[in-house]
Amino acid sequence: METDPVARDPNLHARCAALMSGARAWDDATDVVVIGAGLAGHCAAIAAAEAGASVVLVEKLAEIGGSTVLSGGAMAFSGTDEQAAAGVEDSAERLFEDLRKIGQYRNDEHLVAAYVEHQLDTYRWLKQRGVIFRSVQLGGGQSVPRSNRVETRQMIAALNEFAVRRCGVILRCNAPVLALVGDAQAGLHGVFVRTADNHERALRARRGIVLASGGFSRSEALLEQFAPGQGRALRIGGAGNVGDGLRMARALGADIRDMAFIKGTFGMHPSAGPEDLRLIHAIYKGAIAVNRHGQRFIDESLSYKLIGDACLAQPDSIAYQIFDEDIMAQSVPGVATSDFVAARDKGLLVSAGTIEALAQAIGLSPTALAATVQRYNADVEAHGRDLQFGRDGLGNHFGKLRRIAQRPFHAYASTSAVLATYGGVAIDAQTRVLDCQRKPIVGLYAAGEVTGGVHGAAYMTGSSLGKSAIFGRIAGQAAATANSPTDIMTH
Repeated sequence: METDPVARDPNLHARCAALMSGARAWDDATDVVVIGAGLAGHCAAIAAAEAGASVVLVEKLAEIGGSTVLSGGAMAFSGTDEQAAAGVEDSAERLFEDLRKIGQYRNDEHLVAAYVEHQLDTYRWLKQRGVIFRSVQLGGGQSVPRSNRVETRQMIAALNEFAVRRCGVILRCNAPVLALVGDAQAGLHGVFVRTADNHERALRARRGIVLASGGFSRSEALLEQFAPGQGRALRIGGAGNVGDGLRMARALGADIRDMAFIKGTFGMHPSAGPEDLRLIHAIYKGAIAVNRHGQRFIDESLSYKLIGDACLAQPDSIAYQIFDEDIMAQSVPGVATSDFVAARDKGLLVSAGTIEALAQAIGLSPTALAATVQRYNADVEAHGRDLQFGRDGLGNHFGKLRRIAQRPFHAYASTSAVLATYGGVAIDAQTRVLDCQRKPIVGLYAAGEVTGGVHGAAYMTGSSLGKSAIFGRIAGQAAATANSPTDIMTH
């Protein structure tokens, strides 16, 4: 669905107008319509139902989960049980500063404050609804480990079970939304949906609509428009992530945020497919990244978004994560980005007994790679830090660097992939979609990847799933407790 359905079907606009004027009757009605059955959509649906609203959750694909189930499963929460068990000291203040700093203070301070205010309660809320948190790891942009890891399919399955069976949410799959019915002046009143049997139905939303439709990592047209610098990056993400929700919101006058900062994710194996996540981050356990000349090109403790851009500028847009057996021993089973053993078992790692042999096996100059590793090791041993690029920790100044010296040695071919787009419609802290004058579009709320403002210029690991859950909850409750758009516009 690369183009706007209204553009493909001009009569759709007339049918929307007929609903608004009363010339056509609605086919169905509910209190809240939630568009998109990923993490944000499920959290919104549950929160709305728990606030007393009837809810219809519509998903255009046959399967639920969207890009959520393709992600690495990190959720950036502070003060969790997993952090306490690991002896990690963290605070809300530290989380706030990390989010603002990694975003280069270009993110919306009010949204970041709302994220931090609600994050710990959201973590507990998820656990109470069946989500299992398995461990905590260090991620990009984190000054302490706060990637609270989940198995994403377990999370979505648990939330879906809770939504449908416990909360009475009506789930409709194979039901793409064709248009939002309403406008910025009259407010949002409902949606046109294409049903599984290929019929069009007008579904009224008495209280509000939550847009949780995901990003546009699978839309070449939107990537070319907003992220032309990612032309050489792989495209990975849910098949439905073509930006149709973004297009519908923009057609109503919605403002957009952070589009200029869209970047790919470093660490994806070049053989990865559109829905095949082959991603590890050995760099945050102590690995270095080298290009085809066997040379390092960046501080590996930075956000993997920044490293991704730097990788795209290297020859063939390829780099190698180089690490040793001591780092291999830190593999975490079941955690996608840290499961180095699984990567080896899939045949994605190249291993050798010496650095020179490893270089030869991956087509690099043995002399150059050996010199790079020797220089790095000498800096770590003599100074405890890397003097070439200023690396002083495993991630965001946290963690002790280690020499790469224990045989055997390993290499993981890596490039950058547009996995999620992180920019989108502008919202306020109540998740109301804002127009270009920063005024709310009555009846329209948004959460998750379709929104911008939280990340700013870069990205902290886990803040995408984190914001989906946090703002999904806020959106669902806000929509459920709102007056009807008609009531609001007439008073």
